[in-house]
Amino acid sequence: MSRSSRLAVVLSLVLVLGGCAGEPERAVFRLGLDRSTESKRLMWPPEKDGEIPRYFYVGELTGENNFVRPERKSDAAKSIIARFFDIIIGEERPMLLDRPQAGAVDESGRILVTDMGNAGVFAFDEKQGTLSVWRKATGTIDLIAPVGIAIGPEGHVFVADAELALIAHFDRDGNTKEPIGKGMLRRPTGLAYEPKTKRLFVADTQAHQIKIFDLEGKLLSTLGEQGEGPGQFNYPTHIAVRHEKLYVSDTLNARVQVMSTPTGRYLGSLGKRGLQMGNLVRPKGVATDSEHNVYVIESYHDYLLVYNRRGEFLLPIGGVGQGAGNFHLPAGIWVDARNRVFVADMLNGRVAVFQFLGGDNDNEDW
Repeated sequence: MSRSSRLAVVLSLVLVLGGCAGEPERAVFRLGLDRSTESKRLMWPPEKDGEIPRYFYVGELTGENNFVRPERKSDAAKSIIARFFDIIIGEERPMLLDRPQAGAVDESGRILVTDMGNAGVFAFDEKQGTLSVWRKATGTIDLIAPVGIAIGPEGHVFVADAELALIAHFDRDGNTKEPIGKGMLRRPTGLAYEPKTKRLFVADTQAHQIKIFDLEGKLLSTLGEQGEGPGQFNYPTHIAVRHEKLYVSDTLNARVQVMSTPTGRYLGSLGKRGLQMGNLVRPKGVATDSEHNVYVIESYHDYLLVYNRRGEFLLPIGGVGQGAGNFHLPAGIWVDARNRVFVADMLNGRVAVFQFLGGDNDNEDW
């Protein structure tokens, strides 16, 4: 039987068997806790040390593997059809994260992850049970190196593409809008949105600056210049905005600077160059939670470092490895409204998820 004849037989089976199957059931979203039974008990600090755990490991995002369809009687017939297709046209590989960079969670609970390896944005929709990948930067140009991502008003999404040197703009359904910053950016990486003032903050890494735009694309102001002093930067990468504070991973200065968003005034910094735990070498992702704890990705040593609001080091999570709770060259970090902490574990091709349980909060601030 020729290849075309075999394909015709398979298509006939699809019509006969698939037509009787009815509408497919919605997939169930899972974070993949089955990696090992030990992963369900991972806590930081460990209970065995006599301390109160503040974080526990929830699971990981990898891609289509996070969506599981309920088994039905028609599954056996579908599996026969699938095997025929695998033989005739080759096995279809699931869409998986390759080199995740950063992410955000919108008001509906969708988890959006930029992936440089796939040159796109993964949209994990738990409620709909779907995964979609956005690949366009504009109507005619594909994304090349998406890094930073931010959620704007009405669910609009902004993505910094380091190679295209612009901020791609999407509506909540992934349809492209007019990009921002074209011709005004050299290599944008980190991205943050301030809802109160409706401004976008962009880390322009090669310009050693933070550039601030309105949502119409107008450049409002620029912060910093190359240097090692307060308010100066040396290849800044990831950024975060919260409570009128801008947190900047000043990567090659091995520190995180904190600045006022209304004025741009330097407020302080956390971390310093060194070899002790809690020191920084190549800080990347930065984020804060509802209790003002500050999270910094120490990419060189594969750790997530946690500091309090005064910049005092609290504890590390991670270390190099492929197991649950370990990282391999992590990049971005973000925290959602439920105080879930997401880490883009780049070379492990996944996003690790942790839950912050709350801590001993106080009223002191920068």
